[in-house]
Amino acid sequence: MILINQAFNEIVHQRHHLMLLKTYIEFCMPTIELSVIDEILLNSQCKIDGVVVNTNTEIKQGQNICWSVVEYFEPDVDINWKLLWEGDEILAVHKPANLPVHKTTRNVINTLVKLVQRESNFSDAHLLHRLDLDTSGIVLLTKNKEQAQYWQPKLAALMQKKVYKAIVYGKPNWQELDFECFLNTKQDSDIRCKMYVCDTGKQSGTFFKVLQTCGDYSIIECHLKTGRKHQLRAHLAHLGHPIVGDKIYANNGEYYLKRLNDEITELDELKLKTSHHLLMAYEIELDINGVEQLIKDEHYSPQWIKFCNEVGLKG
Repeated sequence: MILINQAFNEIVHQRHHLMLLKTYIEFCMPTIELSVIDEILLNSQCKIDGVVVNTNTEIKQGQNICWSVVEYFEPDVDINWKLLWEGDEILAVHKPANLPVHKTTRNVINTLVKLVQRESNFSDAHLLHRLDLDTSGIVLLTKNKEQAQYWQPKLAALMQKKVYKAIVYGKPNWQELDFECFLNTKQDSDIRCKMYVCDTGKQSGTFFKVLQTCGDYSIIECHLKTGRKHQLRAHLAHLGHPIVGDKIYANNGEYYLKRLNDEITELDELKLKTSHHLLMAYEIELDINGVEQLIKDEHYSPQWIKFCNEVGLKG
């Protein structure tokens, strides 16, 4: 059984200040069956401000809604987030690979922002930006909603430098590379979310530096000059050095396409080499009202460490 206890504040800016209780529970838990919500009310498993309710009553902003769900399951994720740095208004935390930053269609309870809210002193923590599910590393949050509203429009000025590390296939024929291009999707692509280097689209730029090479693999430092969707993954794949474990940009996206059709085999898993792509948001330099703050994350994932040990990279 899982117990959900939270204030009704998240979506009133999108709707009226009143909402039906069942609608709100469905919003909070998008994978839940409507019949399960009926059972929650029928069995008096829901309270509003501490009072048991068993009807689909109206709720309003500021009320505390608590309900329990029997035999509720979410996919396993790595919940071992870590606080890296705390300022007056901003937090920097380590996000493990395979942990969504916010609510998805599969994960509602175990997301980075919900874990921080439950397991820290910042119950109203809000995300300032996001990382892909498979990407580990630094994520910034504010301690409350008002601070998020202040800092989000200033995000580009706040994050003066963003540095990633990636383990890629091959040995580049360059030691350093300043790469710029347009990124866009392609209408005829089998993977609709995949980004390609194109003649038109959004301008993107990354400065790459090879840190080390061993055999068929290299570790590359990636300095973001822009922040486009899948930028590092698309750039490196275009340069002939896709990130190890990338389900979309390595191996021509075969793994991703097979997963859509539930056709994944043990051989496909072995070919992928790791359970998540080996990309990490390693370093961020902040400018907080004129004060610089450098933050590093050296919590490499177990898959990263294991792979480095297997192929002879120093990590």
